[in-house]
Amino acid sequence: MSQYIERYQRRKLISSYFSVALSIALVLFLLGVLGLLVLNTKKLADHFKEQITISVFLKDNAKPVEIDQLQKSLALAEHTKSAEYISKEDAAEQYSEDIGENFEEFLGYNPLKNSIDVHLKADFVSPQQIDEIAEDLAAKAYVDEVSYDKPLISLLNNNARKISLWILVASAVFTVIAVLLINSSIRLSIYSKRFIIKTMQMVGATKTFIRRPFIWTNIKLGMVGAVVALIGLGVLVFYIDKNFPELNLLQDYIVLIILFVSVFGLGVIISWASTHFATQRFLNLRTDDLYY
Repeated sequence: MSQYIERYQRRKLISSYFSVALSIALVLFLLGVLGLLVLNTKKLADHFKEQITISVFLKDNAKPVEIDQLQKSLALAEHTKSAEYISKEDAAEQYSEDIGENFEEFLGYNPLKNSIDVHLKADFVSPQQIDEIAEDLAAKAYVDEVSYDKPLISLLNNNARKISLWILVASAVFTVIAVLLINSSIRLSIYSKRFIIKTMQMVGATKTFIRRPFIWTNIKLGMVGAVVALIGLGVLVFYIDKNFPELNLLQDYIVLIILFVSVFGLGVIISWASTHFATQRFLNLRTDDLYY
């Protein structure tokens, strides 16, 4: 009978430890994902900004040397990420693929023009700066037209600022929720041992002596939960880097180290603080209050 009770208590203890470690791991993983998003908000915004295309359409009488000089000057400009020349034949072939039929056979000629597609660096993607660049390009005698999606640029800039603000707000709120959830899990674990705490106190054990094993146990659980969360976070980072290599997540190893150390540190600090205050609460209760 005593062996059965001992096995039951051991299973119950392991189950309690497992639930605490798992809850810490899940909360820290979600917190890590949010931290990853916060640290890469600008990079994500820059990625979308750099997808904006300025199409410089050239006149049919533009000389090859003029086109070559324009492409090289655009490629070397400080505001340019890339500048690609697209001939009217290549443009017609791509357009035919997009619509699923050869429009040149229907029209009898190719109405498209030679062009240079320019992608700007993110810092220069704003309505004012793009307007200035477009005006300079349009002033050239061999440039027929400069085209870009002006409403999209304004919308992108406005939304990037709003999203950054809301991500910071969400991060602050979620951090508070994470602390409360981990604190709640640890308090429930310690609540089941409140009579042991009070018994130890009654036989003369000091508060520090009583707190020490609880704090050390829950710090180890916090470390285990943090390691599990970091493994999940590492898998997520590799997945994102594989599917979206343009974000270069693995290249920013300093940012990743800061994120991983922060998540691990939070797991330890929150576990220590929650255990300290939870045990302190039961140490300060009267024996009669333990039943409520």
